[in-house]
Amino acid sequence: MIRRWNPETLAAPIGTYSHLAHVPAEYELVLVSGQVGVLPDGTLAGDDAESQGRAVFANIERLLEAAGAGPDQLVRVFSMVAGTEHLAGYRTALREAFERWYPRGDWPAQSLIVAAALAKPEILAEVEATIAVPR
Repeated sequence: MIRRWNPETLAAPIGTYSHLAHVPAEYELVLVSGQVGVLPDGTLAGDDAESQGRAVFANIERLLEAAGAGPDQLVRVFSMVAGTEHLAGYRTALREAFERWYPRGDWPAQSLIVAAALAKPEILAEVEATIAVPR
């Protein structure tokens, strides 16, 4: 079983993440390339970070399923947001997904950076992930 925790020797996390995530030997790591806010037909989900963020997490759900995993096997999330003005919208989408996936607050490890821009000017959020799939 994947173990996520926050040691008492550190301050509590400032957001929806765990400081540590341990993947035992009976799992294989699967790396998820950066997912952006596009719909299955390739069109952009919207022109705001909240809409794009929702599409990002829907895409990650599809990839988890394709890998034979679920949100419990999501070990690490690395988020990139294009500009501080898009943080609130992205965080709304993240919170919605995490509240659905982790009702007990057993969140994966997570990092977030704010970038000047992403691969294309219209892309406002991108998320990479690491999945631990049982062997």
